[in-house]
Amino acid sequence: MAEPTDAPVRLVDVHKRFGTLTVLDGVSLDIPRGQTTAIIGPSGTGKSVLLKHIVGLIKPDAGEVSVFGTNMATAPEREVYAVRKRLGMLFQDGALFDSFSTGENIEFPLKQHHPEMSPAQRRARVEEVLAMVELPGLYDRPTPALSGGQRKRVGLARAIVTGPELVLFDEPNSGLDPMTSDAIDALIGHLKETLGITFVVITHDIVGTINVADHIAMLYGGKLVAWGTCAEVTHSEHPIVRRFLGRNLILPAPHDPASARLPSI
Repeated sequence: MAEPTDAPVRLVDVHKRFGTLTVLDGVSLDIPRGQTTAIIGPSGTGKSVLLKHIVGLIKPDAGEVSVFGTNMATAPEREVYAVRKRLGMLFQDGALFDSFSTGENIEFPLKQHHPEMSPAQRRARVEEVLAMVELPGLYDRPTPALSGGQRKRVGLARAIVTGPELVLFDEPNSGLDPMTSDAIDALIGHLKETLGITFVVITHDIVGTINVADHIAMLYGGKLVAWGTCAEVTHSEHPIVRRFLGRNLILPAPHDPASARLPSI
């Protein structure tokens, strides 16, 4: 499988330690444009830290994290801010403001990043993305009245309201029942196809990952131990990958098992 030549996110030999704890140990990864990449692995293996490097909240001890061609560790703050305007983020708990209405939560990044928009324009845009996430007419709904699944959808609407090129998800299925989780996965897939957004998803939900991902990257012990298409990685015989995924998944046949890049550890 060919490496992407225009990857919006590129990590090159990224290292990060916190005291004596090594969290990322030489991670190199290109995120393909316009596709969904799932980052999986056991808890504490560096997935969320990797996400924070992409956003520029954490700087690597060594290596490079490039987003849209900008080195997030060395670029001036104004350039990092410009990159962040092109990103959307869905947090694990939704990170909604309960004192705001549903629509006001979604409108918040528009006020920050697009002050030129009038209140009517912002309202129209919010109504548009509410329809996209299948919550039409809920602009004025009090946020505390939302169900868990609705909160996830509102968080997703807020993540895409500015028209980002890249959206980052931190455990989008956390705390959801299986049916609601499946609905969120289907919605993510639909938005990728209709909007052409690049999605990066951190998740423990293996079945959901298989349903939604085009590519999978697996971290273990701070290293990238597997990278490839969904079918390639899930069919891998790499012992750590097999132990993490388990052997009870019903999987499609891989297109080319030999092309999965599975480094030895």
